[in-house]
Amino acid sequence: MSAEVTDAQDAPSVVVLDYGAGNVRSAVRALEAAGARVRLSADPRDVLDADGLVVPGVGAFEAVMEGLRSVDAPRLIDRRVSGGRPVLGICVGLQVMFDRGVEHGRETAGLAQWPGTVERLAAPVVPHMGWNTVRPPEDSVLFNGLENERFYFVHSYGVQDWAFDQSIEVMAPPAVTWSEHGTPFVAAVENGPLSATQFHPEKSSHAGIALLRNWLATLPRTGRLDDRLSDPGTEHAS
Repeated sequence: MSAEVTDAQDAPSVVVLDYGAGNVRSAVRALEAAGARVRLSADPRDVLDADGLVVPGVGAFEAVMEGLRSVDAPRLIDRRVSGGRPVLGICVGLQVMFDRGVEHGRETAGLAQWPGTVERLAAPVVPHMGWNTVRPPEDSVLFNGLENERFYFVHSYGVQDWAFDQSIEVMAPPAVTWSEHGTPFVAAVENGPLSATQFHPEKSSHAGIALLRNWLATLPRTGRLDDRLSDPGTEHAS
């Protein structure tokens, strides 16, 4: 057996949640480039059995929440996080992890994994679109070796006030990375099995691939999804 085949079989399995979000193929390709075996799926067995779950999100907070609810994602994400199984949110996939989103005067409940409200950026120009720097904390795993890199953002809303009580003695506080567009906003959060980025790693060139590789390195390799990934009839379409 060749080393390439062995390495492929040892690669972690990742499911990109398929709930109708746009541009998920670029996330699939970026994760594959980072070294994962990737499946695009909303099947509950796949979502729960994958070594890692990626929750993409583009567009409006309310529409993303409706899409997530349509595939029972709030329950599945909560089960994974409660069981210590890694989840990575991207863009609006970060925003929905908070308590609520307020867009055009409408308030929508989020997944409430973290306290906080997603609101329109207090900036003279929105959307915030393009490359920007970030300020990760020293203990960041996602940004290890990437502290001086730039990442690609496309968003008009964000979390501008981190409301989590960082002094709770029985748990390690989340590692919060900040960026700035008119005002500081949360660019990423690392909180045990749950991580998320406001920027798009899949659009962030080599820095984004390196960040995904850092995340993949944290995934426990379980093999629960191996039989389905090895079936040519069930592989995702590229």
